[in-house]
Amino acid sequence: MNTPANRFNGTLKKWNDERGFGFLVAEHGGQELFVHVSAFPRGGRPPMVGEALSFEVEPDKDGRKRAVRVRRPGDAEPRQARQHDQARPRGRSSPPRRAESNSWVSSVIGLLLLAGAGWYAYGQYSERVVALPEATPQGVMNPEPWTKPRATQPNRYQCDGRQHCSQMTSCEEAKFFIRNCPDTKMDGDRDGVPCEQQLCTGIFGGSGVL
Repeated sequence: MNTPANRFNGTLKKWNDERGFGFLVAEHGGQELFVHVSAFPRGGRPPMVGEALSFEVEPDKDGRKRAVRVRRPGDAEPRQARQHDQARPRGRSSPPRRAESNSWVSSVIGLLLLAGAGWYAYGQYSERVVALPEATPQGVMNPEPWTKPRATQPNRYQCDGRQHCSQMTSCEEAKFFIRNCPDTKMDGDRDGVPCEQQLCTGIFGGSGVL
């Protein structure tokens, strides 16, 4: 039952999933040994009552024996890796230093990228602020933006061949026709006021030239 050194073979006799511990019994001994879930390999399947296991024995802080470094048949031997690490000179610690160096380099690169992005954004903003006065010139030398006449609203009247006062609906419409349309017959005295008797005098409108 004794595999290398102080390693034993046995069976898991009891197990409590909720509390995460149970008891092992060695092949050639009836003593139950306490075993905690942390003694099993990480990432494996959960312990099952009745499965064959190998383990080492160590005393806990109260001096009671417990099973540690539990393995299932066919699991890799982790002690080889530990022995290899122990055989390596303690003075050589290049891998951690290399990891720290890589981490420092990554941090510096990240800061440089962040600074570059901020500088680019500031440059874009500055170009827009500088270009703004050029896009909207003002002052005496270029008064067009301030003196540009307002767009005139489209006329609601249009020349459509009508010529007589009886065809008009208002004095304003009659005045539009004599000023803008040819061959009208609404201003007999040619004083610029059409339809004086019908639309542009009295209660229908005021006389006068547009």
